Amino acid sequence: MASVNKVILVGNLGRDPETRYAPNGDAICNITVATTDNWKDKQTGEKKELTEWHRVSFYGRLAEIAGQYLKKGSSVYVEGSLRTRKWQDKEGNDRYTTEIRAEQMQMLGSRPAGGDTAPARQAPRSGAGGHPDDDIPF
Repeated sequence: MASVNKVILVGNLGRDPETRYAPNGDAICNITVATTDNWKDKQTGEKKELTEWHRVSFYGRLAEIAGQYLKKGSSVYVEGSLRTRKWQDKEGNDRYTTEIRAEQMQMLGSRPAGGDTAPARQAPRSGAGGHPDDDIPF
């Protein structure tokens, strides 16, 4: 039986991107994206809202683009897959983190004021620099 691991998010950045470089020189960029659901409670008629925060990681050229052009509050479309990785905290306890490993990104909304002419870019689906080994700490 075939399986699918695909995530599509449309949301806003909660803070500026954090970009760093792996020992092999590949760029790694992390962002947090907020998605919000709004609905009306059927029993009370009260408007409700729920915001979810998502960790997103970019690699290679896509990481460089995200780090350069995205800012806190930016609207973004991200496609990727869920990845869970294991790491150890300072006390040696095993911890797990689930995040979206981005494969495609599209900046949404209008260009910022102030003459910034950075175009909205869509990174290639493949060949954008590979993923570093999962054991590299984030």
